[in-house]
Amino acid sequence: MATQTEALTETPVRPFDLFPVEVAAVRRLSPSFVRVTFAGEGLEHFADNGYDQRFKLIFPAPACGFDKMPTSERWYSELRALPEEEQCPVRTYTVRAVRPALREVDVDMVVHEAHGEDDCGPALRWLREAAAGDRLLLLGPDARWEGPHGGVDFHAPEGAEILVAGDETALPAIAAILEDLPITARGKAFVEVPEAADAMALDAPEDVEVVWLAREGAPWGELLVPAVTEAARGMDFAVTDQFDEVDDEMIWEVPQEAAQSDAYVWIAAETGVVKTLRFTIRKELGLPKESGAFMGYWRNGRAWD
Repeated sequence: MATQTEALTETPVRPFDLFPVEVAAVRRLSPSFVRVTFAGEGLEHFADNGYDQRFKLIFPAPACGFDKMPTSERWYSELRALPEEEQCPVRTYTVRAVRPALREVDVDMVVHEAHGEDDCGPALRWLREAAAGDRLLLLGPDARWEGPHGGVDFHAPEGAEILVAGDETALPAIAAILEDLPITARGKAFVEVPEAADAMALDAPEDVEVVWLAREGAPWGELLVPAVTEAARGMDFAVTDQFDEVDDEMIWEVPQEAAQSDAYVWIAAETGVVKTLRFTIRKELGLPKESGAFMGYWRNGRAWD
């Protein structure tokens, strides 16, 4: 079994690959958000695909750090075959910014209040003590790969009115999406955050309205669901009567190529909230499956990360 301690450069180029990194800086953006800048010798090859590019942060295993971390294409199954204390925790995040020339990648992470150890996963525990020099692994898109990398789920057709919405876990993706939209884009973006002080300046096209919804102790989705529903009712959907039920545990409905239409919807938040909005927008309002992405980024009642 190949491990992280062996030369990663000897492996063939793949769409996603491992990048050893160190923390270069940790900066508080708001009460609920921290920006971590990672630096590493190989990050000049980390692909800058924009939009909501997903990647994975890999944290050291309790017993052995990264010494047993597999690097083959079957890395995940090999990792799960290890004893639990030798398994590196893996969590999914959105790329916030890539600076290949500086060999840096920015990641915005949520710092939430944990209600006991069961609500505090490995990412939150690591983030609370994160400091310059800390070592992690990034599993992300390799620019040397000539084909598509995957991991980008925003596929709005040109000219469509857009509706983008999510809670704090989706803010990094929403911010990156808005930055990458053409200046002619039009629509609305809704972001539900824990408190008003979490609102921050986002670089959105002039005709894309950004609406901040501060919960201030309200349940997740209490503000997001009615606001997004009202906005969706005002959009021009190519109505369809096709609707598929989804699994009770999760939802990840993402067409890889959106159909040409006058409207496009992208929603990422707590799973129950996403299911509610999907039911309204897809079943009641008739948005075609090919014209929207609905993603449960996390599930209430489980460790946040």
